[in-house]
Amino acid sequence: MSIEIKICGINTTAALEAAVAAGADIIGLVLFPPSPRAVSIIDAADLARAARGRVRIATLTVDGSPEALDEIAREIQPDIMQLHGGETPQYISALRSRFGGEIWKAIAIASSEDVAAVAAYSPVTDRLLFDAKPPSGATRPGGNAHSFDWSILSGLDLAKPFVLSGGLTADNVGRAISETHTAAVDVSSGVEHAPGLKDPDKIHAFVRAVRMAAEKPLNSFAGTDQS
Repeated sequence: MSIEIKICGINTTAALEAAVAAGADIIGLVLFPPSPRAVSIIDAADLARAARGRVRIATLTVDGSPEALDEIAREIQPDIMQLHGGETPQYISALRSRFGGEIWKAIAIASSEDVAAVAAYSPVTDRLLFDAKPPSGATRPGGNAHSFDWSILSGLDLAKPFVLSGGLTADNVGRAISETHTAAVDVSSGVEHAPGLKDPDKIHAFVRAVRMAAEKPLNSFAGTDQS
């Protein structure tokens, strides 16, 4: 089975080069100022130019205005727009009419009730990204190094492949893939040595762990810690 790997929160050329060298499929550029991984549109455009043709490019925003997303589409030309806020299905439908790339919508998960959002968002997105619900008092919706109970996704029947995020590391991603049968994984804090500072060795270790997991039978990772 083939599993796509997205390294999110790329904010330097060195981090980009590490992700490309490791074999990542997608890099994520965070355009949300409260995040320690945030970049300006100018810097994101520079990173996108360096990445184009080598990996796919995703931009991450939180409740961005239509004008802001149009500027991102124009200046950065991402392959994917990843929405992490309270964007409604109607808002996403309007965005689809203007943006020619993929649209991913993050769904924050803490309990089985949270998957109810799937019904509304699946028809208007290319992929849903399941992330851990942020802890109380968090200033950002993702990148908090928290995972969720992957069994919540058990039996979820989606017409499109989904993306798994939230607290993933080289140590637990194998089990995450085995338990959820995800088609893609998204990591940020799990490949850092400090918030916003990517660690090339951790990026390489994460990619190796995903590739190894992809070669093994599903549900063969019992006993690996999720934390």
